[in-house]
Amino acid sequence: MDDANEEDLEADRAAPPPFRAAVDALRAARLRPQIEIEPTPAPRRLAPYAYALEATVVDGDQDLADGRLVLLHDPAGHDAWRGTFRLVTLVRAELEQEMAVDPLLPDVCWSWLTGALQTRGLMYGEPSGTVTRASSHYFGGLSERPASSQIEIRASWTPREGLGGVPDTAAHLASWCDLLAQVAGLPPAGPGDASVVTLPQRRGPQSR
Repeated sequence: MDDANEEDLEADRAAPPPFRAAVDALRAARLRPQIEIEPTPAPRRLAPYAYALEATVVDGDQDLADGRLVLLHDPAGHDAWRGTFRLVTLVRAELEQEMAVDPLLPDVCWSWLTGALQTRGLMYGEPSGTVTRASSHYFGGLSERPASSQIEIRASWTPREGLGGVPDTAAHLASWCDLLAQVAGLPPAGPGDASVVTLPQRRGPQSR
């Protein structure tokens, strides 16, 4: 076992029981097969305890979207969170050019996040975040590349704590994966609102 794994195990043992239970639920969650997910180093300065995951939405050998989800925990509570847990996320995907110029796109993307949480009946508080569009145009030796656009959703929210002060992190992870799939242009995994639209799959997804 390497030093990093030993440090992770020591941190797990030292963490408060609510945080350990919340992390165990994340590790045990079962997700749709198009989403590949794995642990990644968590930021150490945002809270006394943190756990992070990164995910990629995959279609064959192509990546359609990617993201990162971080669970933060401060047993003493945090005034800005209004709770002891906080979820922080980053989601990214490339866009069709016609979608990128839609003035309503940022509002729609934010509604996908809140809608994903509400669809699973999750209670949460203090949501905040940004939706950013970025465009790249290529010149000189790269001029043959078509212009590209990307959407980026950065957000955080406070999950409602349940029995023993533990939030339902597995359900929050599932809702986050719903958001990833929607941004990637995948159809819903199960029965849902037929009026909900998703981003069309981009013409040139990145090869893995």
